[in-house]
Amino acid sequence: MSKPEDKLKIICLGDSAVGKSKMVERFLMDGYKPQQLSTYALTLFDYETKINGKMVPIEFWDTAGQERFASMHPSYYHQAQACILVFDATRKITYKNLTNWYRELRKYRPNIPCLLVANKIDADLGVTQRSFQFGKKHSLPQYFVSAADGTNIVKLFRDTIKAAYAYKQNPTDYVDQVLAELGNFESGKLDENDEAIFKLTSKEDQAEEF
Repeated sequence: MSKPEDKLKIICLGDSAVGKSKMVERFLMDGYKPQQLSTYALTLFDYETKINGKMVPIEFWDTAGQERFASMHPSYYHQAQACILVFDATRKITYKNLTNWYRELRKYRPNIPCLLVANKIDADLGVTQRSFQFGKKHSLPQYFVSAADGTNIVKLFRDTIKAAYAYKQNPTDYVDQVLAELGNFESGKLDENDEAIFKLTSKEDQAEEF
């Protein structure tokens, strides 16, 4: 039987409507119904899995609308062991805003593992052939996923759980390579390579998206 002290807390960060809650739902539930409406209260998803022969309870925390205020309450970060940082691969602004989310994460949880996620790749599979500089700059493992069709969702969450469990077992010795100087963050400026990634091929798409 699992004990409360064994519980893992994994938080999701990113702009509204990038698909954070849908990713969790896809991992936890068989059914999936696409929705584009943002929710308006903190959502906790409970899960339990076996690690090293024992059952471990896990809480996935979803911002669920609070991210509309571009900042989270400090309690959201409290005692988190891992973070899933998400952007929409089809919306450039959600990528630009990763800097702000990452800065805030490191303010409250400077050492926990953070996994970078490009969601909605089903809309443009070509994005999986591209390299985003944000992940490289901060040495973050990057995943290309789709909450709509389930691509890489299970791998993402299993890897996150493993990272959270490892951090909780030895938080003082866990070296998170992304702990660079917070003062070096650029305020929303895109790398030239990233700017090119988000240039859409058709004028119609460009008018619609940006």
